[in-house]
Parts: sequence; structure tokens; C-alpha cells
Amino acid sequence: MTDSPRGAVLQRDGETYAVIPNLNSGLLNLDMLKRITGVVEKYQIPIVKLTGAQRIALVGLQKEEVENVWNDLGMEPAPAVGSVVRSVQTCPGIAVCKNGKQNSLQVSAALQEKFLGKELPNKLKMGVSGCPICCAESWLRDIGLIGKPKGWTVVVGGNAGGQPRIADKLEENLDDEQVLQLVEKIINVYEENAEKKERIGKMIDRMGLEEFKQLVL
Repeated sequence: MTDSPRGAVLQRDGETYAVIPNLNSGLLNLDMLKRITGVVEKYQIPIVKLTGAQRIALVGLQKEEVENVWNDLGMEPAPAVGSVVRSVQTCPGIAVCKNGKQNSLQVSAALQEKFLGKELPNKLKMGVSGCPICCAESWLRDIGLIGKPKGWTVVVGGNAGGQPRIADKLEENLDDEQVLQLVEKIINVYEENAEKKERIGKMIDRMGLEEFKQLVL
């Protein structure tokens, strides 16, 4: 079996591929939209799907088309598979939302720039919600941020998979820089202590929340 083309995911039919361009905090501009629609038209891509991670999947490509598609898009592949830090799900926060309490787009962009694609024992997903309504599903992410009037609340160990787990609260009232520092500590502790294919929530259940807190805080 030959390797998949760069940044492509083999589909169920065993013949066609999907590509998922990397987006920063799910944001698109006019130029990006034009390039995406141009690629869809040029290659007659049959399925264009918005993913749960706030990205766009272009599905149904032939193997020989993939690299040309990346060249036409002028975008890099998103880390959509594998044991790495995936893209950060976020809401608009104070940029436009009347309920926003913190700058979720700014923090999300900083998290993606610092951690996106980092290899870990298993995949790691983050959610950044600008207020307690939690539109970015922070309580169901490996690392979740929730904006409140006095700062960020950080929760860890959430999972929305086959065995859902609500995250545990770790710290409150943090500013943007403190959040970035704490997330780095969480990721380092996870990298050093998790068993292979173990998510953060499972690791916390195994070692105990208090021991995890001591390692991180």
C-alpha cells in the first residue's frame, strides 16, 4: 500500500481522499473563500463539509489531485488525525458577541501558534469559550478555557467521545499570559505522565485529580 498524499485522509471507499486546510480559530476571509470555492469548482469536489472542529473538509479527491489542490489553496494542512494537538475550537468572544467576557479569538490564536501539531501520547483538543455559556464546548475538551469577568477559568480532562467526561476545574481568574503558561504546564505533565493512547481525562482518573494538580500547579 502506498502512502497517502501530503495532508490527505483516505476515505471509506479506499480510493479517494479528503483534505482539511488549517484555519486559525475557524476564521475565513474573502480571499480564502475565493480560493476554496475556486478549488471546489476546478476539481469538481463532490463533498464540502464543515467539521466539528470549525474547519472545512474537501472530500472526494483523487490521489494525483491532492498536491495540486494544496498549491491552488495556498494553505497548509490542518493536523486532523494522529496523536497531536488538534486545532482550537473557539467562539467570537468580545470581538462581536454581546455575552463575551474575554478575548477568545486572541487566546485561541496564541494557543494554536504555540502548540498546534505537537506530538503527544494521544490527540489533544482545546476549547476556548469567551463566556460561561460555553459555545466552544470547553467542558468537553481535554483543555478548556471559559471567560468570566475576572479572567479565565481553566478546566481539564473533558471528552465528548463514546464515554463522555465532564472536565475538572483547575484554576480561575487568570489573565491571557497566565493561561498560556498553565496550558503549557498541563501539556508537559500530560506528555511526561500519560500512557500510550491515554487521553488527559483517563490519566487524571488513573492518578487522581489532586496528584495531577500538584504536578501542574
